Amino acid sequence: MKKRVKKLLPVLCAVGIIFSLAACGKDGERTRVVFTTGLAKDEVFRIDNVSCKKEELMVYLTNMQNQYEAVYGTRIWETSLGDITLEDNVKEVVLARIAQIKTMYLLAQEKGTALDEREIQRIAEAATEYYSSLSEEEISAMGIRYETIEELYTEYALADKVYDEIIRDINPEISDDEARTITVQDIFLYTVKKDKEGKPVPCSEEDKQYIYEKAQEIRQMAVSGEYDFTELAVQYSEDEVISCSFGKGEMEKPFEEAAFQLETDEISEVIETDSGYHIIKCLNTFNREETDANKLSIVEKRRKEAFGQEYDVFVDSLARQLNKKLLDQITLIHDPDVDTSDFFRVYEKYFPRAE
Repeated sequence: MKKRVKKLLPVLCAVGIIFSLAACGKDGERTRVVFTTGLAKDEVFRIDNVSCKKEELMVYLTNMQNQYEAVYGTRIWETSLGDITLEDNVKEVVLARIAQIKTMYLLAQEKGTALDEREIQRIAEAATEYYSSLSEEEISAMGIRYETIEELYTEYALADKVYDEIIRDINPEISDDEARTITVQDIFLYTVKKDKEGKPVPCSEEDKQYIYEKAQEIRQMAVSGEYDFTELAVQYSEDEVISCSFGKGEMEKPFEEAAFQLETDEISEVIETDSGYHIIKCLNTFNREETDANKLSIVEKRRKEAFGQEYDVFVDSLARQLNKKLLDQITLIHDPDVDTSDFFRVYEKYFPRAE
């Protein structure tokens, strides 16, 4: 499940955003949510001409519930997240996921994306395997049919396929220089304090000058060779994090520019950022492992952006309805005989992701 969810989750929005169908990360106005009683009694929501029935939501919800319980135990549902129970939170996550997949299914239809005969056959095999694994109690509790599983797998496969088509032309080759990640240590002195309400308050010019002079003294100790930089950082830095690894575009510009100009073991001048003064020591000018990982992050970011641009335009054109009354009535199934949790694993078996 983790691999498959990892693929689709970057484009998932929270449930409220899904049903306004404003794109993930998109600014501006969002279409109003439509709550309606005009849907069929078993329809949880409808997006354009595609609907989600209660039985479909129960497949996702029950599988996720049992995956939670396999890790955390059945008492996990006693947990609350502020004003919302964990059960309600999981319902929202499931609703958002299904809404996203059905929206992507519609996008596949719009673009003419279709499954080939072999993919259709694999869907039938996957649906047969999963449905055959269910007990009579589970089938009855979720109220599902074989056709429901086949439809869900079909929508999932088309959502995956249209995503792959949209990101297909993204160049996966990222240079070492673009993705270069370095590791530094940092001694940091704040020039911005917080008041009683936690709001940032800049120091006076007099205090700021004192802090700057203190930073200069600490730097002189660091470059003298008589003091260990790590010990100085532990003693003087006002940030709990002393060491960090990062790539380009991840830190404040003055800090990043100074850090990337350093050689291994070289110590910077006193660097000013919006929040204070830094003394930076470069530990490693090129971290191979971190750089390779950053390449993957850059490619994934570009893919998300490419998908988001097309998805954003598409979702604005769709009508949607949400049956909140039915949604509020749906609850988790607390029955030890209903422990199915392989819906996503079976799908992954027949539609494995290329690494």
